[in-house]
Amino acid sequence: MKAARVLQFGPPSVIVIEDIPRPEPGAGQILVQVKAAGVGPWDALVREGKSALNQTLPLIPGSDVAGVVEALGEGVNGFRMGDEIYGSTNEQFTGGYAEYALASAKMLAAKPQTLSYVGAASAPVVAVTAWQMLHDYAKAAAGQTVLIHGAAGNVGGYAVQLARLAGLHVVTTAASRGAKYLCGLGAERVIDSKTERFEDSLAPVDVVLDLVGGETQERSLQILKPGGILVSVVSPVPEASERKYGVRTVFFYVEVTTERLHQIALLFDQGKLRTQLGTILPLDEARTAYEMLAGAPLLPGKIVLKIAE
Repeated sequence: MKAARVLQFGPPSVIVIEDIPRPEPGAGQILVQVKAAGVGPWDALVREGKSALNQTLPLIPGSDVAGVVEALGEGVNGFRMGDEIYGSTNEQFTGGYAEYALASAKMLAAKPQTLSYVGAASAPVVAVTAWQMLHDYAKAAAGQTVLIHGAAGNVGGYAVQLARLAGLHVVTTAASRGAKYLCGLGAERVIDSKTERFEDSLAPVDVVLDLVGGETQERSLQILKPGGILVSVVSPVPEASERKYGVRTVFFYVEVTTERLHQIALLFDQGKLRTQLGTILPLDEARTAYEMLAGAPLLPGKIVLKIAE
């Protein structure tokens, strides 16, 4: 089979396309014939050797996949040969950029019927991240106000939609060019992150979803209501800052599960959630995808490798 591989950590140029043997699924695994694979910033960290997870070379990067069940490992239930599925490969977030990928069955679910393989591959990690931020950690309730930083990004776009569906008042920060897009997703207000200081014009909010970190995260603590919560996937907040402002904070790594993927698939199929696809490339151009992550020109939205028809 053809796969994009990393033989040594480094820049996009370390990616090589090779023919390697097709793997066989072990206990709890599914062999997926990959139709499409999503490309995310965490994949670049894996390639660079900067992932918080311990990675062993050589490796195949990529975690988001959509495709067809090719073979079932021992103990796998709920899936059949030929099922159309989507999800993530494994807890190491590797193995996806290949014609066949081994994936943990507990991180896969039936593909949304209304999405193509490319659309489905764009969703798992970013959509589940947004779901966990809002529902699992913030436990946001209808009528509350949420401030979403970095809302025009891939996670942010899902966070805006999920917050609107949950009946929240949605305020976002983003560059001005993203205002029309975010209002179309359900944001009631878009604060220009380049020209406005959100804390100067915003009343205290119940929830902050932090996709930016740094100074923005620190400034956000002062506009939370007492007892409010900031949820971040960028960096943890010092305990001293929590105590100073009388708020709660959470930092976490995404956990993609069959149940969460199922909930998100239902929203896609009900027409309540939509993707934002960006540049679509063949597997042979995986290196180009990483160059785009590093700053080369690209379309807004998720980069996806289209691996098979």
